[in-house]
Amino acid sequence: MIHPSAIIEEGASIGEDVVVGPFSIIHGNVTLGDGSVVDSHCVLGHTEPGLAPAPLIVGPDARIRSHSLLYGGSEIGSGLQTGHRVTIREGSSIGESLRVGTLSDLQGSCSIGNYVRFHSNVHISQASTVGDYVWIFPYVVLTNDPHPPSDGFLTGVTVEEFAVIATMSIILPGLTVGRDSLVGAHSMVNRDVRPGAVVAGTPAKDRGDASAIELRDGSGPAYPWRRHFHRGYPDDVVAQWKAEFGS
Repeated sequence: MIHPSAIIEEGASIGEDVVVGPFSIIHGNVTLGDGSVVDSHCVLGHTEPGLAPAPLIVGPDARIRSHSLLYGGSEIGSGLQTGHRVTIREGSSIGESLRVGTLSDLQGSCSIGNYVRFHSNVHISQASTVGDYVWIFPYVVLTNDPHPPSDGFLTGVTVEEFAVIATMSIILPGLTVGRDSLVGAHSMVNRDVRPGAVVAGTPAKDRGDASAIELRDGSGPAYPWRRHFHRGYPDDVVAQWKAEFGS
């Protein structure tokens, strides 16, 4: 199940029932879990010239699509799914079931929780912290440099559990986007977002509580989104959400 043109270096640990597509390279510092699929032209375990290789651990059941590049020095939980041409840099700790869309870029030294959803063309800067069950939509940028360009003075964004950041928004360095909050599309966030708030605009302003937003079908509040959206999440987690909201 390894294509003849793929390169698997000595020292790599490849699990059971793994598929590796044409022209992919898996370096010797990689551990790849059972049941994973790596498409064509991927590189796993890349190390910059002059640096010592660091381990890359990818949990079972990963689905890594073509032309993706994963550096050494990160640990990624089970169920990773990437789009095409995704980059995940070194030094990151990533939980279970991360989905990261095509052309997205995780710039390393990040902490990413469980069941996080990054859509396409998302940029996650170094030193970012993203909690469990976060949604970040296309063309969002989490920044980290308060005085660009600077040398070594980086302060990442924190996005707390269940937060949603809508398309083409920018979060400035060192800010916190609170639990259950919503950042509206095309927003430039220059101050902390309180838990449960909806903010929008350039600069973003607090527009009230996200829980006041109704679903367009009139069936109830749109937020927190876990009241009504359950697709792709474990049954036990969904049961907890239903109990939380009495549904």
